Amino acid sequence: MRSMPMRVAMITSECEPWAKTGGLADVVDALARALGVVDGSSIETPVDVFLPRYRGVPDPDPARVERTSVLRVPDPLSPSGNSAVSVIDVAADGYRLRLVDHPAAFDREGYYGDTTGDYADNAWRFGLLCRTAFEALRADGRPLDVLHIHDWHTGPAAIFRDDRYADDPIVGGAAILITLHNLAYHGWTPRADLGQLGLRPGDGVVAPDADGLDLLLAGIDRAELANTVSPGFAAEALTPEFGMGLDGALRAKGDRFSGILNGLDTGVWDPATDADLAAPYSRHDRRGKAACRTDLLTALGFDPADDGPVIGMIGRLDPQKGFDLLADASPTLLAQGVRLVVQGSGPAALADPFRDIARAHPRQVGFIERFDRVMARKIYAGADFFAMPSRFEPCGQGQMIALRYGTPPIVHRVGGLADTVVDETSHPGRGTGFAFEGGTVAGLVAACAAAVELRAAGGTPWDGLLDRGMAVDFDWVTGSAPRYVEAYRRAVAIRRG
Repeated sequence: MRSMPMRVAMITSECEPWAKTGGLADVVDALARALGVVDGSSIETPVDVFLPRYRGVPDPDPARVERTSVLRVPDPLSPSGNSAVSVIDVAADGYRLRLVDHPAAFDREGYYGDTTGDYADNAWRFGLLCRTAFEALRADGRPLDVLHIHDWHTGPAAIFRDDRYADDPIVGGAAILITLHNLAYHGWTPRADLGQLGLRPGDGVVAPDADGLDLLLAGIDRAELANTVSPGFAAEALTPEFGMGLDGALRAKGDRFSGILNGLDTGVWDPATDADLAAPYSRHDRRGKAACRTDLLTALGFDPADDGPVIGMIGRLDPQKGFDLLADASPTLLAQGVRLVVQGSGPAALADPFRDIARAHPRQVGFIERFDRVMARKIYAGADFFAMPSRFEPCGQGQMIALRYGTPPIVHRVGGLADTVVDETSHPGRGTGFAFEGGTVAGLVAACAAAVELRAAGGTPWDGLLDRGMAVDFDWVTGSAPRYVEAYRRAVAIRRG
């Protein structure tokens, strides 16, 4: 290994606050910043983060733009064989954001598709992102040690490193770590679309009789190391039930596949400094939380004087997240005096039940059918409990935020939820929230009942639960980022050994 600091670059389809649909964006931003301040990390800073300049990406502050480069990038769909792509280097908060600007690929309604479905040329779009990252790194002229790629969108980078840039002195020797945030999406590219990547059956990359190419699988197979975002989900991913068809490939990685628990940006998520809250509060002085509760209930048109329990839930309306379990549990919960605050948007099949429930019970159910950053913070701070009944959950950040905001989570005991929430019912006096088994409505109702009962009892048991939850340290710098540094070092050793 070179004695010089490791040079690290990431390629991603999302990065907070520039482009976000879920937790991937939060992880990339927080990790890239944390890597620059980990003690003894030996990482060259700033870390480079390559991101498409989608239509919705805000224009960077001109004072932070370091340079704009126009590169000739190999493009299998261009008549000339290459296209001009701009790369805008922006000094972000602790890392260098490198926006890949090619309007034909990224100036569109959505990141991955529109109302009719996924874009048919996604393989070309994200293949161009990966090729541009390689060409920009080559233009820099400094050898890359680690290429950290995220999910299927960056799978082409692993293929290109081995097939197109293998002999390149700048990027050809880079070790790859692939982080799997969601195994449900593979980036399947049918045989007829392989040309979007400059590939064809029988070319040494794709088997002659292949029906197509699984980009996530290709990334897993070719990366020196693979990880998912919690130890619990890493173990589950090795099984057919949770592996989404990739369990065999992950088992084949052996000890080169692991789980690294996501962290939480404790500077961004801190009720003591959160400007969107009605009042600040902390673990040692929680008095402001009552004002936050009143503020939330007033905004929703609920009676702030009613001490009945409030359960919040935030996320994209996706079957994975278990919104339907909460909807099905709602008649029982409402009959018991519980009030629900749900924020999210998605397909009508999941949104309609909450619309109907909210119309029928306007004083008990609030449904915010959009992503609203300020309201999300008000829910984390103002609710009494936070529900995450996910059917599977690689890690999850909602439960971590809820703990930090003194709002005990109610979770399905799977993946990262099992790693981060200690069930008070089965570990009285040691728990931080409430967990249920099996992913059923009955299990969710029972966990909610246990939570409501403890709150009603109050006193030391309730105060202790809140205190333990707020005391949990998920900070990236002290927890997860050093684990990634270790993984980088190991990946480099494997690549060079």
